[in-house]
Formats: sequence, structure tokens, C-alpha cells
Amino acid sequence: MPRLVHLSDLHFGAHDPKVVEAVEARVNDIAADLVVVSGDFTQRARTEQFQEACRFLDRLREAGHEVLAVPGNHDVPLYDVLRRFLSPLTRYRRYIDDTLCPVHDIPGATVLGINTARSFTFKDGRINEEQIALIRDTFAKSSPDNTRIVVTHHPLFALPVGDEVAPAAGRSELALDAIGDAGVDLLLAGHNHVASIHNASDLVTRAGSALVVQAGTATSTRLRDKGQSFNRIAIDGRNVTITVETWDGAQFGVEDEQRYVQEGDHWRIAGAENALDEPAQ
Repeated sequence: MPRLVHLSDLHFGAHDPKVVEAVEARVNDIAADLVVVSGDFTQRARTEQFQEACRFLDRLREAGHEVLAVPGNHDVPLYDVLRRFLSPLTRYRRYIDDTLCPVHDIPGATVLGINTARSFTFKDGRINEEQIALIRDTFAKSSPDNTRIVVTHHPLFALPVGDEVAPAAGRSELALDAIGDAGVDLLLAGHNHVASIHNASDLVTRAGSALVVQAGTATSTRLRDKGQSFNRIAIDGRNVTITVETWDGAQFGVEDEQRYVQEGDHWRIAGAENALDEPAQ
């Protein structure tokens, strides 16, 4: 039964050191097969911020954790214009991962990371045709019994964030065609600093039966209505249990835990009569 920890939006340089320490300790308590970090390791893509993020990841790996990482828009320099457009992810590749679209096969799951950070889009993300082909190719080669998971920083759907709707990554409609065709089960992302869960088929008609799982910010001081949080994901066939752990000022504790059951092109909360119609937060 694959078990994942999903962290996002660490924002080293605008982080809370006490929360970083607590996240690290909590992750080390969890017997996860994979720790996923869905982007925004830094606040302004500065060398010292990447170095601090690198040390955090090194400590997780030294504790025995396998880590899959993808970059976010904050990992591209904002004010260093030459670096932004000529070598936008050089520091990320040096300190975090030289592979921008990593694939990890763990027992029971194939996990593909896709880089959506771009020089020209600033805050928003984008996916390209080569990455769309990679989605199809990766899962065509994976075991049919594996749960299929795609990780991005930017959501591939327009999602509610407070009173607003945050836009989807550019070219997401093409990516969603590939995701539906490939039979992707879970889509993990961050960027919005809000934890939520949705049925892909409730958001668009073309994305198949994926469950859309958003992580809040794990360690940043840039919060919305709730404290820092991260997700735990336990997969058992067509059943997925998602636990949101939230910082209360002293420790991380369970804010919400739900088991979702996949039925056809929809997921429903276990024990509920109908499919998941509203975001679970």
C-alpha cells in the first residue's frame, strides 16, 4: 500500500524556522514510501535560499526518505532579469534536482513530476507538448496495477481560492486530454496555499477519473485563512485516504481525514451515497 507525504510551497527566505523543524520531525515519524514536494522551494530563487532548501532535503534523505521534487514559479528569479530569461532554473538544478520532470516508481505507484515554472509567465505556469507526450509515454510503460500520479506546482484546473478563482496552468486542456487517456488516478499540486480535494470530472469533461489533491503551504509565513499544512496520502487499490495535518502554533495535528473510493469516473467519500461534489477541506 503506497504511502506518500505531500509538501508544497516551502518558500525558504519567507519561512518559519520553528515550523520547518516541526515538519521535518513529523515527516520523520511517518513511514512514507515517497515525499513529494510540489514546488516553490524558495521565496526569490536566491542562492542562500536554495542552499537552505537543499539542506532540508538532505536531512530528509539522510533520514531514509525518497524525495520527488518539481520547481515552482518562485524558484525562477524575479528581479534578476538576465538570469530569469537565460538560465531560469540553473540554481534549482544545482541545489534541488537536475531533473525537471522526474519519475519515481515505488511499490504500487508510478509518480511523474512535471515542471510548470516558466520565465515568461511570472506567477502562472505552463505545460508544453514535450511534457504532454511524457505523460502518455510514462504511464504507457508503467505497470497497469500501479496507481498513476502526476505532480505539478501549478494546478491544471481553475480552482476556487477564497472569493476568487485561481487560473489553471497554460495549455492545461491539452495536458488533461493526456491525463485522461493515460488513466491518471491522482493529480498533486500546490501554488494556491490552500488544501483542497476535487473530482477532476467535476471541473472539466476531459480529465478522466483523477482525484485532484491540493496541498497548502508547509512552512511559509504567507498564509491564507489557516496555518501551515501538508498532506498524507495512503493508497489501497481504489481507495485513497487523505489526511491534512495543520500547524496550530505549537504542533502539527490532523485537521481533516477522509477516505475516497473510486467508482467509474468519480470518487466519493467512503460512507457517502453520492460522489464527491464539493471540495473537502
